[in-house]
Amino acid sequence: MTDPIQPEAVDPAEFAKSIATTPDEQLAEGMRSELRGQILGEIFRRMEEHFDASKAQGVDAVMHWKITGGPGDSVDHYEAVIKNGACTVTDQPSHSPRVTFTIDGVNFLKLVTGNVDGPKLFMTGGLKIEGDLMFAATAANLFKVPGGQASPAA
Repeated sequence: MTDPIQPEAVDPAEFAKSIATTPDEQLAEGMRSELRGQILGEIFRRMEEHFDASKAQGVDAVMHWKITGGPGDSVDHYEAVIKNGACTVTDQPSHSPRVTFTIDGVNFLKLVTGNVDGPKLFMTGGLKIEGDLMFAATAANLFKVPGGQASPAA
């Protein structure tokens, strides 16, 4: 019996490297497994840590994330509220979003680790954006992405 994965112990830069070298089929398998909740929970928990308050002066926004491709085609829904220089994340959305990002689990992992470019993903249909497209284009700058380029959720 192996020890359970401790997501909080995973180094973000190492995680980004492992996503870059793992085949999409394996990533998809992981995102359909019982580990999905742990993986997404830890990514969104760290989103608060990687928020750059110095770049959020005057920003008041709600972002929703819909991560598709879960077990039984389930969708995980997260909310990030940026207000008063802080970012708070929950898996129980309760505010009207300024922007909603819809993306499958594999592309989400690649996006938040800087292994794929958000605009390119959007242009190829891998990332759907509803709402304020101008804000969506600048949201990436509000976060520091360990191990890669900026993206809206890392």
